[in-house]
Amino acid sequence: MVTSQEIFGTVKKCVALYGAVSAVVLGTVAVMASTGHGTTAFMWIRGGILLAAAPLIHRMVTRAAEGSAKAFDRVRTLSTIMPIAVIGVDLVPGLCPPWYAVLQGLSALALVAVAVLTRGSALRAVFPES
Repeated sequence: MVTSQEIFGTVKKCVALYGAVSAVVLGTVAVMASTGHGTTAFMWIRGGILLAAAPLIHRMVTRAAEGSAKAFDRVRTLSTIMPIAVIGVDLVPGLCPPWYAVLQGLSALALVAVAVLTRGSALRAVFPES
């Protein structure tokens, strides 16, 4: 049987993966801008905000693993809403180039995994009121 701490370990890895892909997105925007390719303020700002969210979510996961029901609820909520928002915005025609949308979608997949893991029976047993 998988323990809740093992699940939280996997959740932390997923959040780290989300952060790593977000860093790649922002790094790619920086390279594109420095080589004269077109970038937009939207790409910079969104990339920065999504990257900045990674350590915050990771900290919430750490607190949840320590027993904070409030942090657990926040992680569950963010991991559900953020992928929908990321993918939904990426689907707006002309807002961002396809490569940007694909990379952002990949980062969102890591959060989808977090949403699935935090809704499993092992963690529901630890946080029954969530």
